[in-house]
Amino acid sequence: MVEVVPYDPDWPRRFDAERALLEDVLAPWLSGGIQHIGSTAIPGIAAKPVIDMMAGVASFEEARAACEPLRSAGYVYTPHRPSIAHHFAKPSAEASEFGVHLTEPGSDLWRERLAFRDALRTDPELAAEYEALKLHLAREHPDDREAYTNAKRAFVGRVLAQAGIAFGRR
Repeated sequence: MVEVVPYDPDWPRRFDAERALLEDVLAPWLSGGIQHIGSTAIPGIAAKPVIDMMAGVASFEEARAACEPLRSAGYVYTPHRPSIAHHFAKPSAEASEFGVHLTEPGSDLWRERLAFRDALRTDPELAAEYEALKLHLAREHPDDREAYTNAKRAFVGRVLAQAGIAFGRR
């Protein structure tokens, strides 16, 4: 189910609390910090109520060893762009409240997610346009998360092109 809810001013606090937990869990692999990404990282806009994060790791291969510590912290492995990121959700893939990508700083995913977030944070009109699109697509695809996500690709690609980033390279 695709659920887009009004902005919750508690999202930044929830991110900060989860980041503190993840900094301890991921300490042996971290390099680049833990970033709040996704729509909950954009002040004022409606979003799916999932705190998305990206953790920079020194070595993608060595970060595979973080699976068990993350599992102990309540995360489950949920593949997404597995050639450049290890993705985990908490408490489950179906009812995710938190998501975290482990990727190397400088990876395509790292650059895309931060550039997109920063573009929306600095341009209120662009953020409002994205919010309107998300609300429309949630109504259009209430039971199809893949269709909802795919329908946002053109917008995301346009924003990233304006930032000089080619979108979705694998």
